[in-house]
Amino acid sequence: MRALTPHQFIDVIARAGSIRKAAEALAITSTALNRRVLALEEELGVPIFERLPRGVRLSTAGELLVTHLRHQASDFERLRSQLADLAGARRGHVSIACSQALLPFFLPEQIGRYRRDHPGVTFAVHLRDRAAAEAALVEHDADLALIFEPIRLSEVQILASVRQQIHAVMATDHPLAARDTVRLRDCAAYPVGLPTAQYGVRALIDLALVRFSIRLRTVLESDNFDFLRRYPAQEQLISFQIPIGLPEAPGTEGVVSRPVDTRDIPEGRLYLCQLRGRTLPVAAAKFAAQVEGTLAQRYHG
Repeated sequence: MRALTPHQFIDVIARAGSIRKAAEALAITSTALNRRVLALEEELGVPIFERLPRGVRLSTAGELLVTHLRHQASDFERLRSQLADLAGARRGHVSIACSQALLPFFLPEQIGRYRRDHPGVTFAVHLRDRAAAEAALVEHDADLALIFEPIRLSEVQILASVRQQIHAVMATDHPLAARDTVRLRDCAAYPVGLPTAQYGVRALIDLALVRFSIRLRTVLESDNFDFLRRYPAQEQLISFQIPIGLPEAPGTEGVVSRPVDTRDIPEGRLYLCQLRGRTLPVAAAKFAAQVEGTLAQRYHG
């Protein structure tokens, strides 16, 4: 059996919910893995897992242990980055949980810029809705989160936030494309495509519809903003997005965007955040500083 730290095997079992599934992921036998668990439970004097008919789940003591082990792993990664800095070689790993709007343009640009200067740094980028992104910070699955509306958890520390006005996306020849801004009641005259309920853009639109007693003719609903951004090229349909999720060059992909009047839909906020009280690894901290600077330059806070 290969050497495994408690952090490795306890964390994998906790996520899998089964010793058998965890053993498969770790490429060891379930018998050997179970022996490691029993030995650690004997050493600690408390059960780490509750045995269930179809798997296991962490006991209260196990939850405390996993939190401790994750903090240890995070601290060790930070130490590795600091040691790499001392050696003059920027290395490390940055894990990001983000809203969909960051994926097409902003994050590829920012990561590419960072890695040109620091090619030894690796990245993991995971699409997460608002609640899941915040949870990823708490569970140390992500160093940073970039999410649009809102922040709920007291454990989250906001590093930067910028205003994002909701934009209506439409074909280049759409009747509303000639306007500088559009009103929500004007959009109601055309079919629309909306993101699903878990997204901040949809939450702001729904609040506005209730406030002004406007009904939209929704013919498309999707949890994929890339699809919603591209589809208006196919027909006289309007979808919605925030500026950071739109191409800088107008008219690309056969669509344009126009801001929705803030009298109808107020601006939302995009947040760059980390876990409160956590000292980030060097690579993650420096990448966060780069992103913060770019956001401030483009969107003026």
